[in-house]
Amino acid sequence: MIEIIDTVKNPQALENAVNRFRERGIILPTFQQQQNPELIPEKIKGKLKDVGLWEINPLNLFRITWKNEPKEKGGLYGKVNYIELPKELTGVNAQIILLLGKWFPTGAHKVGAAYGCLAPRIITGEFDPTTQKAVWPSTGNYCRGGAFDSKLMGTESVAILPEEMSRERFTWLRDYVGSEVIATPGCESNVKEIYDKCWEIRRTKPDYVIFNQFDEFGNAAWHYNITGKAIEEVFKGLGGKFNLAAYVSATGSAGTIAAGDYLRTIAPHVKVVASEAKQCPTILLNGFGGHRIEGIGDKHVPWIHNVKNTDVITAIDDEDCMRIFRLFNEPEGVKYLIESGVPAEIANNLNLLGISGISNMLSAIKTAKFFEMTSDDVIFTVATDSAEMYRSRLEELREERGNYNPTQAVKDFEKCILGATTDWMKELTYTDRKAIHNLKYFTWVEQQGKEIEDLNRLWYDRDLWPKLFGQIKRWDELIMEFNERVGLIKSL
Repeated sequence: MIEIIDTVKNPQALENAVNRFRERGIILPTFQQQQNPELIPEKIKGKLKDVGLWEINPLNLFRITWKNEPKEKGGLYGKVNYIELPKELTGVNAQIILLLGKWFPTGAHKVGAAYGCLAPRIITGEFDPTTQKAVWPSTGNYCRGGAFDSKLMGTESVAILPEEMSRERFTWLRDYVGSEVIATPGCESNVKEIYDKCWEIRRTKPDYVIFNQFDEFGNAAWHYNITGKAIEEVFKGLGGKFNLAAYVSATGSAGTIAAGDYLRTIAPHVKVVASEAKQCPTILLNGFGGHRIEGIGDKHVPWIHNVKNTDVITAIDDEDCMRIFRLFNEPEGVKYLIESGVPAEIANNLNLLGISGISNMLSAIKTAKFFEMTSDDVIFTVATDSAEMYRSRLEELREERGNYNPTQAVKDFEKCILGATTDWMKELTYTDRKAIHNLKYFTWVEQQGKEIEDLNRLWYDRDLWPKLFGQIKRWDELIMEFNERVGLIKSL
């Protein structure tokens, strides 16, 4: 049964959590404070001035927002962090804007999605931080965000991710947050192997609680309310003459794409574009395979993906992403972009895009070309993380292909960005969407034990998705009650 989280389920577990938080000085931010950090108490802001952005400090729960001041230590809050890509770079007239995950704790916005899954379980007594471990199955950033949130909330974590992910992820998880790490076979696309490990854990370790981003509606609800609102704020700041034309998101866990559901409420005409890898075109072609766009696990349709709200599918060649990654991060590449007319301020900050951010950028360019968008049109997308998470990949590319040079920069810019085409795209009809939704059956009903009645509700029940996205209003009430019981706010 699809659960609405709105009442206390285990009073003893809740009491244990209250005592743990009191002992360790932990206060939970409300989701409204994550939307609007100006609502955070001034005394908490004062304490944050001495705290590093990635520091293991419970106060950093109050930095789970798109509005962090872009600095490594002591920053407070400002406007939403984003980068606007000019025509000189993209080759299209439409404005392309990426929200930047770099300035979240852990350097990726997944720390917010994980908060949307863990916090509601703690404040309702469904998770006991004193006796249970939080398990975070992921293809990368989500398990990092979950492990970080767990550490800050006084509990132990278990990270599950494919063994072929970048070295930085494994090192950080083990050495920095002290998480137990389980590496599963394969690469970005091997989500089934992660699910198999989760079933093994369910059978053998009853004190481990799995927070599966692919079926946790807290993931989608966080992005609907926090990421969606952040995009709206940036759009309104552009002035009234522009058209909110499209929102692009990698499918991944289908958390980030839920911001498109919110944007539909303010711009009914917006095109919501789902992006995936050409090497594994699961939604586009019912395809399979492995790819190198880290952060967008596939080979299935996530349970929490509201497919009815998806208008377009794009597929991006991972080779283009890797070539652009070098273009954006090698000195010769940045130099060439500046010589080609890209403003230096932009060219020198393209390292704010990780590999999946580059993929989202390419999907936005393809979308602009497909729909013949003009300079009045604005396309929003997200850079989940930055190049900082993939330095080892840059080293591997240098070893494999040699030093980067101006000739290669010309080739990469012309072919991979300016040469982006509208093939490997599909505008979805009603029956296309229904066919994609039906793919959920094979993963979630046959393999993962979901009920067929719930699968049908996700398609036919028009009231269900607004209820799922709207849970955070009740969660905020419960967070305030929880903080009141902990009793730390009064003593600040």
